[in-house]
Amino acid sequence: MTDSTRDDHDVARITGEVRHWLTRAVIGLNLCPFAKSVHVKGQVRYVVSDATRDEDLLDELERELTLLVESDPEAIDTTLLIVPHALSDFLAYNDFLYVADQLLQSLRLDGTLQIASFHPQYRFEGTGPDDIENYTNRAPYPIFHLLREDSIARAAEVFPEAEDIYERNMETVRRLGHAGWLEWMAGKSDL
Repeated sequence: MTDSTRDDHDVARITGEVRHWLTRAVIGLNLCPFAKSVHVKGQVRYVVSDATRDEDLLDELERELTLLVESDPEAIDTTLLIVPHALSDFLAYNDFLYVADQLLQSLRLDGTLQIASFHPQYRFEGTGPDDIENYTNRAPYPIFHLLREDSIARAAEVFPEAEDIYERNMETVRRLGHAGWLEWMAGKSDL
C-alpha cells in the first residue's frame, strides 16, 4: 500500500486495537508501570507501517528512530511502530530484531534509544508456544517499541524495584491464566 492508497479506516482500526491492548494489558495489568504517564500525557506516537518487505520496514524504522531522537520528549516520548503487513512469523520477527539493533548501532543511537519487542506469537526462550508467560509481550500485531534511554532511567528512579517487573508480570499472567486473559482483554473481568 502506498500513502495515496492507504485505507484510513484500516489504520484507525489497527491503531485502536493497539491502543486497547496498551490501555487494557500494558497499563491495566500494570505490565509496564512507566506506560501510563506517557499515555495520559499523549506522548506516545502510533505509526502503522505499510511495509511488506524487510527493506522497506528497515527504512521506516530508520525514519522513526531519527524522528524520535530529534523530537522534543514532551511531544513524543516513545513510538510504537506497528507492522500489520510483515513479520507475522515470530522467528522472522525475531531475526529482524537483530537487524533493527544493528541499525540502532549504525545510527549511533545505542545508549540513546532502545527497541523493545512485542508480537502476537511472542515466545520467551524456554517456553512453549501456548505458555501464558508469553502473553506479557504479546500484542495484536508485530510492534517495535522505540524508547528513550533517558526516559527509562527517569522512570526507574521513580520505580526502584524496576528489576522485579519481569517476575511480577509473570505472576500476574499466571494468576489470570488463558481464560482470565481473554476475559480481561474483552473487558469482562476486573482484578
